[in-house]
Amino acid sequence: MSQWIDACATDDIDEEDLIRWDHDGKTYAIYNTDDGFFATAGMCTHEEQHLEDGLVVGKVIECPLHGGRFDIASGKALSAPVCVDLITYPVRVEGGRVLVQLG
Repeated sequence: MSQWIDACATDDIDEEDLIRWDHDGKTYAIYNTDDGFFATAGMCTHEEQHLEDGLVVGKVIECPLHGGRFDIASGKALSAPVCVDLITYPVRVEGGRVLVQLG
């Protein structure tokens, strides 16, 4: 069953940046973009590198290890060496809090 989980405050994430969020034994990345907030799996699909130190430009995250890039909104792998898309999660903002739907 899907549920909305309070992940962080909106002001915990600088514009065009992300934070790591660990919940229930899994790790996620939550992004603040010009188009709003997004959430994806936290680990690059190429090698087990967390995206928290990656570079966010617009709606693209670049993995800090090998430079593979993903579309933050869709999770789509955009450049080598990544070829497997990231899992994405629905996000909503309520009362200055970022909620992520897991399930």
